[in-house]
Amino acid sequence: MIKLIWLHKTNINNKKSKEILHSEKCKKQFGFTLIELMITVAIVGILAAVAYPSYTSFVTQSNRSEGQRELLRFANLQEQYFVDYRTYGTDLKALGKTTATVLTEHKNYTISVVAGANALGFTLNATAKGAQATNDSTCSPLTINQVGLKGPPGCWD
Repeated sequence: MIKLIWLHKTNINNKKSKEILHSEKCKKQFGFTLIELMITVAIVGILAAVAYPSYTSFVTQSNRSEGQRELLRFANLQEQYFVDYRTYGTDLKALGKTTATVLTEHKNYTISVVAGANALGFTLNATAKGAQATNDSTCSPLTINQVGLKGPPGCWD
């Protein structure tokens, strides 16, 4: 009987030790391995390398449309001025502004006017400023004149 009890105790001890070993193996691990982290950083880097140029191109074109919009608005004001006075305004003050040049809403362009001979023509210029000047150097300045000729070519598409 003593031997039987000893075997029973041994079985219990083996079960407990197996349970302890099993519970230690099955503990949940938290965190990331270095390899997982490096793979994630590489994927993010590749996505950023592809996405960033597209993003800056989109922002540049969006800012360019702001300059175009303002040029068209001031060209319309010039035409209204011409209907009233039979000449075009020689500067933006003639069109109701307080200064000879005007900044666009987001300050990406400076709008100015160059009067033609005898004020019978005009050229409006939108000169890029800051980051827009750096990113969009081929399309600065944007221009429009009294007959609607827009420049530079390819920048008004």
